[in-house]
Amino acid sequence: MPVNPGPSPATDAAYRGLTDDLRLAHLLADDADSITMSRFKALDLHVTSKPDLTPVSDADTAVEEAMRRTLGRARPRDAVHGEEMDDTGWGPRRWVIDPIDGTKNFVRGVPVWATLISLMINDEVVVGVVSAPALGRRWWASAGGGAYSGKSLMSASECHVSDVATVEDASLSYSSVSSWVEAGLGQQFVDLLRTCWRTRAYGDFWSYMLLAEGAVDIACEPDLALHDMAACSIVVTEAGGQFTDVDGVPGPHGAGAYATNGRLHEEVLAQFADFEAAEGTDGELVGD
Repeated sequence: MPVNPGPSPATDAAYRGLTDDLRLAHLLADDADSITMSRFKALDLHVTSKPDLTPVSDADTAVEEAMRRTLGRARPRDAVHGEEMDDTGWGPRRWVIDPIDGTKNFVRGVPVWATLISLMINDEVVVGVVSAPALGRRWWASAGGGAYSGKSLMSASECHVSDVATVEDASLSYSSVSSWVEAGLGQQFVDLLRTCWRTRAYGDFWSYMLLAEGAVDIACEPDLALHDMAACSIVVTEAGGQFTDVDGVPGPHGAGAYATNGRLHEEVLAQFADFEAAEGTDGELVGD
C-alpha cells in the first residue's frame, strides 16, 4: 500500500519533502542489501577489531562508504553521522547510519543483522528504515506517517504495537544479561525479567522491530549509541509505542533504549527508578 508520511512536524522548510527522503532511504537500503548479502558468509570476509574490541568487517566499511557517496550526490548539504567513519557536514538535517547492526551475528553467519538508516532534523528523527535482507524483511517509518513492514513502499503492511497492559503478561526482548551487569543495572534487569511472562534475547534491531509489530511488548538495552537507536526509535513510536531513556526522555539521545508498547512504559521505568531510590550513597542497598 502507498505510504503517506503525513503532516510535517513543523512548518520549517527543512521538514518538507519527507516522501523524497523516505524514498532515498529505501534506495540506500537497496544498495546496502546488495553489498551485505554479497559478503554474508563469504570465505574471504575480512574482520578486524575496533578500539572498543567490537568487530568490524569489510562489509561494514563498504556499505557506509557507498551510502556516503550516494548522500554526497543526492543530499550534498546534509550532514552524515555513521558508525565507522567521522562525521561530515553540519546543519539541521543529519543522516544517521549503521551499516550493519549485529556485526557479531554477520561475521558468524547468523542471519539476524540489518542496515539502519535514519534522517534527523533539528535532532528529531523524521525518517527511519531498517533493512534485514538475510531475513527477507524491511521496516520503515516517517514522522506522522505511521510505521510499515514489507518489501517496498508500494507493498507493505502497517505496524502496530500490542495492547498488553501489565508487565506480568508481557513478552520482553533484550540482547544480553552481561550488558546490564556491566552497566551496573544487573539486579534491576533480572527483577524485570522475573516479572515478565516471557523473555527472549532476540537482540539488536530485531527486538525493536518485533515490538513495533506487536510480537513483543518490551525491548530494552542499557548502553547504545545514536546510530544503534535512531532508525529503530521512529519505527517504534510511529507504530504506537514509546522509546525513551531510563529517565523517560523521548528519543534516541540517552545512554540506552527503553521501548515499550506505551501502556507498559511507566511501569517498566518505575522498576528501575524504585531500585535507584533504594540505593544508599555508597551503592549499597538500604534495608534490613
